[in-house]
Amino acid sequence: MREAHKRGEELGIADDELAFYDALEVNDSAVAVLGDETLKTIAQELVAAVRRSVTIDWAVRENARAQIRVIVKRILRKYGYPPDKQEKATQTVLEQAEVLCAEWV
Repeated sequence: MREAHKRGEELGIADDELAFYDALEVNDSAVAVLGDETLKTIAQELVAAVRRSVTIDWAVRENARAQIRVIVKRILRKYGYPPDKQEKATQTVLEQAEVLCAEWV
């Protein structure tokens, strides 16, 4: 946990943003094409957008999950995230959001 916090400080992002950053960074081609700065920006925007959209029961309501999935995909497209990797990244971001949302709501 300390190591993750230290990594977040080195990158200049918060812990929850680091979770999304790591979800996006799994894709090597995305890192090569976009670079760290763009991935940090995407992670920060994802955290803000997902926080605004998360409700207490979003993880069990399919329409709420679908809405968040659309938001994530729009942000990824906006920054030119590789289209062939967007579905996997979206799924990973949703999984991270499920873990983090307990602290947000």
